[in-house]
Amino acid sequence: MRIVAADTGGALLTEEYEPVGLIATVAVLVEKPYRTATLSIVKYADPFNYDMSGRQAVKDEAFLAVKLAKKVKPDVIHLDSTLGGIEVRKLDDVTIDALTITERGKAVWHELRKDLQPLAKKFWEDTGIEILAIGKSSVPVRIAEIFSGIYTAKWAIDYARENGRVMVGLPRYMEVELLSGKIRGESLDPREGGLYGEVEADTDGIGWELYPNPLVRRFMVLEVWKE
Repeated sequence: MRIVAADTGGALLTEEYEPVGLIATVAVLVEKPYRTATLSIVKYADPFNYDMSGRQAVKDEAFLAVKLAKKVKPDVIHLDSTLGGIEVRKLDDVTIDALTITERGKAVWHELRKDLQPLAKKFWEDTGIEILAIGKSSVPVRIAEIFSGIYTAKWAIDYARENGRVMVGLPRYMEVELLSGKIRGESLDPREGGLYGEVEADTDGIGWELYPNPLVRRFMVLEVWKE
C-alpha cells in the first residue's frame, strides 16, 4: 500500500522555552517497509503569526497532502486528525456533532468542514482516493511528524544564518542530527520500529546543540547558531 500522509510540527521557542508558533507542514509518500518517506514536500508557516487553535495546521495538511497525492497517486491519504479514520468527504455537520471529541474540537471541525469536505469529495470523485482523518495511530502520519521536525531544523539553519541564533522545539519523541550536507531525524520511541528521515541541507558554518526541553517531557530542543 502506498500512503500519503501529512502533519505539522516544530515550534519556534522563546528563551523561556515557550512556543511562539508552528513552523513546518509536511506531506510524505510512504511505502513498504513503512520506516521512512519515499518523497516529501514542505510548506513553511510564519511562526510569528500562527493560529495555534489547530485550524491552520489541519487545513494546511489537507491541501498539501492533496498536492502531493495528485503527483504520486497513492492508495489513500492519512491526515493527523484523530476522528477514528472517518472519510473527510463524509464529514457533514450531523456527523461532526456525533463524534466523540470535545466541544471545542467539534467547533473547529464545523469551520474546517466548509473547506475540507468539498476538497475531499472532489478529490475522491476525480481519483477514487479517500482522505481519512486517522491521526497519530497512522505510521505514515508519524513519519510525516518526524519529517516536520527535520524541516524545522532546516528552517532553523536558514533563520540562524540571517539572525545569528534560534531555538526550536521538535515534535515528541524524536531527535535530529545535523550532518555534512543533510539533516537526519529519528524516532526516540523504541516501540516504533526505527522510523527515520533525511533531508538535504547546507549545514556548513552552523553550530548546534540538542537537549531535552526542561518544561515538557518527551520533547527535545534544538539550538542553532551561526559560527
